[in-house]
Amino acid sequence: MSAKNLDKKNRWRSVTVAFRVSPEEAYRLNMVAKTSGLTKQDYILNQLLKEEVIVHPNCRVQKILSQYLTELTEELKRIQRIEQDDDILENIIYLVELIAHMGIS
Repeated sequence: MSAKNLDKKNRWRSVTVAFRVSPEEAYRLNMVAKTSGLTKQDYILNQLLKEEVIVHPNCRVQKILSQYLTELTEELKRIQRIEQDDDILENIIYLVELIAHMGIS
C-alpha cells in the first residue's frame, strides 16, 4: 500500500471518482486539460466547481497547441468536407479561440 500524501494545498485526497466517456470525449478532455496547463484532475475539478481556468502561455502549452493543431490539420486533409465531422470543427474552434485569448500570433 502506498504512503498517504498531502497535495499542494494540504488536502488528503483519498476518494476516487471515475466515469466513462466516448473516445471522442476523452480526446477532447485530454486536449482541453493539456492546453490549460493543468493536470486532468485539476482541470475537471475547476470545471465542476465552476472555477475560472486561466491559461498562462508558456513553451509547454505552445508546444502542445502546436501538436494538436498539426493533428487537426492532418485530419482535415484526410476528410473531404468539414461539415461531416462536428467534433473536429469544435476542436478547431476551441484551439483558435485559446490562441486568440493568449495573444499568440
